[in-house]
Amino acid sequence: MGIVKIADELHEEIRKASGAMSRSINAQAEFWLKMGMLAELHPTHNYQQLLQMLMRQADVKAADVKVMTGSMNERRTA
Repeated sequence: MGIVKIADELHEEIRKASGAMSRSINAQAEFWLKMGMLAELHPTHNYQQLLQMLMRQADVKAADVKVMTGSMNERRTA
C-alpha cells in the first residue's frame, strides 16, 4: 500500500462524498479512482454501464438486470 498526496480541497470533497455514500474516505477515493480509470479505458460507456462492469466483476447477479433509462420517453414517442 502506498501513499497518494492530493490537494486539500479534493480531500474535503472526498470526505463529504464518503459521508453521503456511507463509505470510508479511503473507500470513496478508491471508488472514484476505479471509476476514473474505467472511464478512460471505456470512453463510450456511461456511468451505469461502468457500474454494471464492476458488479459483474464482483459476480453480483443483479448486474445482469438492464437499467431502463429513457423508457418513459420511448413510450411517449412510440
